[in-house]
Amino acid sequence: MKTVFVTGAAGLIGSNVCEILLKKGFAVIATDSKPLKIYDHNFKFIECDITDKDQITSAMRDANILMHLGCSVDNDISPILSSDEEKMSAAVDKFIYKTAVQYEYSDIFMLSTHQVYVTPKTREPIRESFDLKPATLYGKIKLDSENALRAATKKSNINVVIIRTCPVYTKTFVDNLVARVRDPKDGNYFVYGYGDYGYSFCCLYNLVDFIGGIMVNETGGRYAGIYNTADTKPVMAKEIIEFLKQEFEVNEVQSRNYSSESIKNQFTLFSSRALKSEYRYNDPATACSNISFDNTQARRFASFRWKLSNTK
Repeated sequence: MKTVFVTGAAGLIGSNVCEILLKKGFAVIATDSKPLKIYDHNFKFIECDITDKDQITSAMRDANILMHLGCSVDNDISPILSSDEEKMSAAVDKFIYKTAVQYEYSDIFMLSTHQVYVTPKTREPIRESFDLKPATLYGKIKLDSENALRAATKKSNINVVIIRTCPVYTKTFVDNLVARVRDPKDGNYFVYGYGDYGYSFCCLYNLVDFIGGIMVNETGGRYAGIYNTADTKPVMAKEIIEFLKQEFEVNEVQSRNYSSESIKNQFTLFSSRALKSEYRYNDPATACSNISFDNTQARRFASFRWKLSNTK
């Protein structure tokens, strides 16, 4: 039986990934600074800070696959980031990857973000080969982590999988959805025009299905590479509003003029502290750009059947 070492295991993503790995027949050694209770004889949990090198090193000795979900928003990093988080993440990532190589792991899976890509000027779907130039601190943290992983495994035969996921949601976890339709200054819900524009998200269960699928792939070849994980279609702003009305009794919604809002904000856009440091900041200059992410490669391993209308 193969054993997977999971970081960031107690978070929204991590706890669901642990459960799918156990269902797929893996043993799991998991760690997080918060508690996690899963009752399975193939599950072992170590509650410690990810910076605790002694405990992490000891735990990693008994595994042969790394699932690095730690240092991720929606797992265990604050949505408002600082240089302290950047330094901590860089140190942790290099140590984790070095240890996995030292123990001759067969596979390393790393959770990255869609924010590593340059903001496109066209509506062409973003593929894994798209140019990289993160505008946010979180995007930079994750691109640095990707590069650290490549450097650490350059001389090894480890299968490396980088998962660039869009913001996740479920029926009850809606923070990323709400951030696209609620003004952080006054708390009011709004859409531009009639809300006929969309955002790329990834239903948590699409991400979990992909991880479960690629972990037990039977393609006969190496599956190393970079994969976008996103819902097959963007979620329209008006869909988010209707969902929030139905599930959370949101009633009052403003209709705003996009042109006037973007003009008002464009002069402060690139100097905006929020744009760089806040994970869920909704950039008004690109709010109606309908940026989408191509998940064709990831769909080799999962159906991506989940969407806002059938999430649980």
